[in-house]
Amino acid sequence: MSAAHDTERAMPLVEMRDIVKTFGTINVLRGIDFEVGEQEIVGLLGDNGAGKSTLIKILTGVYTPTSGQIYFEGKPVTINSPQDARQIGIETVYQDLALVPLMSISRNFWLGQEITRRVGPLEVMDKDEMASRTRQALLDIGIHIRNPDEPVGSLSGGERQSIAIGRAVYFGKKLLILDEPTSALSVGETAKVLEYTRAAKDRGMSVIFITHNIGHVHKVADRFTIISHGQKVGDFRKEEVTELEVANMVMTGEVPERLRLIPTGAGGED
Repeated sequence: MSAAHDTERAMPLVEMRDIVKTFGTINVLRGIDFEVGEQEIVGLLGDNGAGKSTLIKILTGVYTPTSGQIYFEGKPVTINSPQDARQIGIETVYQDLALVPLMSISRNFWLGQEITRRVGPLEVMDKDEMASRTRQALLDIGIHIRNPDEPVGSLSGGERQSIAIGRAVYFGKKLLILDEPTSALSVGETAKVLEYTRAAKDRGMSVIFITHNIGHVHKVADRFTIISHGQKVGDFRKEEVTELEVANMVMTGEVPERLRLIPTGAGGED
């Protein structure tokens, strides 16, 4: 392993250490370690009930961990709300997108962070400036829109995903979390979402890609973290593991014998 690789691992963008989460008597997470490097796309994988959604909700301030510590850019942080997560540079695109169908693309893009201008004694939304900046921000990562004043409800599922990802890239700055971003999309729309995911990385962001579709995440991820029944199965770099092996680990929670021989820190179990 190179010295440069050691340095990257020594200072990840985000590190979650020994994360435990219990709900009453139910142990949902049992001491999980999870990290994302600078400008890295990590596929977070696990079957239904594995605990991946709970882990991400802890990282984004929806849940408080029962125990464990989160580090961001090497510093311990306490994330008590999604607002806390956004303030340090974490943006999440959830499966339900959190877009308002009746509002325009630009209004959705700036929702909660509207640009205003003064008209006499009043502060009013600067809709023209919001529309102009929205068009340019989306164009910067390859997303072309017909009209920023078009209502979001008239867009296809893939177009809505692209708007949500573009907004997160624009405001997120450091870490983008995609929760099932290709769910229910056509082949063409899925290809575009994967392209925008790579564009986020090219712009300097790190990405956590949560999905059930291993074929999709395998196209863009640098590394996979697989969890099962609230415990980490292992971390594996894409070049070290096949798509079929990843699928089998997600289903069974067992690491193939050849992968158990990979040294710790190079992609095998921690």
